[in-house]
Amino acid sequence: MKNRSIIYIGQLFLLVGIIFSFYSCNSATEEHGHEATAEESHNDSPIKEVELNEAQYDASNITLGTFELKNLSEVINANGYTKLPPQNQADVSVFMSGIVKNINVIEGEYVKKGQTLATIESIEFTKLQEEFLTSKSNLELLTNEYERQKTLNSENVNSKKTFQKAKTEYEIEKARFTSLKKQINTLNITNSENAVSTISVTAPISGYVTDVNIKIGSNAESGKPLFSIVDNSKMHVDLSVYEKDLQKVKAGQSVHFILTNQDNTEIKGQIFSIGKAFENDTKSVAVHADIINDKQMLISGMYVNALIDIGYNKVKALPTDAIVKADGREYIFVLEEHENAEIDHDKEKNHAHDDGHKHEESHGKSFHFQRIEVKTGTAQLGYTQVTVLQDISSNAKIVLKGAYYIQSHLLKSEGGGGHEH
Repeated sequence: MKNRSIIYIGQLFLLVGIIFSFYSCNSATEEHGHEATAEESHNDSPIKEVELNEAQYDASNITLGTFELKNLSEVINANGYTKLPPQNQADVSVFMSGIVKNINVIEGEYVKKGQTLATIESIEFTKLQEEFLTSKSNLELLTNEYERQKTLNSENVNSKKTFQKAKTEYEIEKARFTSLKKQINTLNITNSENAVSTISVTAPISGYVTDVNIKIGSNAESGKPLFSIVDNSKMHVDLSVYEKDLQKVKAGQSVHFILTNQDNTEIKGQIFSIGKAFENDTKSVAVHADIINDKQMLISGMYVNALIDIGYNKVKALPTDAIVKADGREYIFVLEEHENAEIDHDKEKNHAHDDGHKHEESHGKSFHFQRIEVKTGTAQLGYTQVTVLQDISSNAKIVLKGAYYIQSHLLKSEGGGGHEH
């Protein structure tokens, strides 16, 4: 009897132990499940916040902006180059040979029309002026004789032959004088009464000096360029449009260019002329577009990619660099409204959040960026069509440049176990 009671008591303790173990395991499993669900939900959330202090923000060179309306679909792609019309380019030469005495400009210098570029010296200039002054004196004498013979002829005092001779000599000298005077003016000799051996070479147009082909003491030959000048204010773009797109192109259409070798700088223009013949064997036609932006930073021959607007379907677009990719999704970063909030150093120092992560002391202002998921569309000339998948303010400040820095900061924070908002 006593042994049987001991057996019953042992079985009772064993049963209690089994029941206790079952409930303990169930509670641990349920708690672990809740933690896993919370962690999974936290990690899958596409909306994340990144905080940068003032030093990080300044170092990242972040540029803020908003959406731009771009026509990215109803367009024609074209390539071309910048070009100057011939009337805005000039070669400076002399009409008579001489020795270079002075040079007053250097390459790259801006000059105005009529400005003296150099001086040329030659005894031929003196001889020309001597002939001019002699012809001028002869013409005065022959003019008086012609007028006298004309009067006598009208009164039938002299013979007709004498009158005709005086008239011929007068007209010959007059023609010679006119020719010499034009030569004097062409050589820029202003004071023809006093003979000079040096003349000035002046700029025929305003613009920049691109070439200086002489030096002190060299021989300036007639007809050979001494200087070259370009006026970039009339710069335009020549685009090559192929036959299949030619009927869609019209004068007055807007054009957007990017300079492929100049950090993709964007410029705007408008078509003003369309060629009427194919260019060589390319089966393309030259389309001429004026440049609306400042032309002074452009030089002839720069290569461009262009979009010719043939429609009016404009969409919201952002620079392609504003869009980052992560986990098969696409995102942009938006500066939150409470940016630039001053941080209380005493409160922030060694501050620990409820999640147990201890933060370093912040310095200056803080900038909070929220990562927003987007859907992209057509991409052209460095811009991409963007559709935001959640509501944001119409005047939201979007990160146009520096998005990859913010994304890397976010990944570093996640990978290093740092706190993520």
